[in-house]
Amino acid sequence: MRQIAGDTVQMYSAGTKPGTAVNTLSAEALSEIGVDITDQTPKLIDPQLVRDVDVVVTLGCEARVEHIPGTCFEIWDTDEPSERGIDGIERVRLVRDDIAARVADLNTRLRSRTAVHDE
Repeated sequence: MRQIAGDTVQMYSAGTKPGTAVNTLSAEALSEIGVDITDQTPKLIDPQLVRDVDVVVTLGCEARVEHIPGTCFEIWDTDEPSERGIDGIERVRLVRDDIAARVADLNTRLRSRTAVHDE
């Protein structure tokens, strides 16, 4: 989102069951498109942050986040290439591209909503 929206949107990344380190293949696939996450650390979702933001996106249907009135929640059930026998870096690239398309769409929707509120 930062690469698409720049500083027009505040973005946070966290998980319901964060690992201990950034996934190496994910970092490699993102670096291919100019995104460096190697200095990031997986973080647990902050319930106060969930209350403070406009939109919460969860990846996949397994993640559970308590819904807060006034906050928009979206579940992005991404395509899982491994179900078609695609693994490794190729799998991660397909997931990356799926998420990138969804992020671009979300950015467009957020900008449209902001434009309406600014009128």
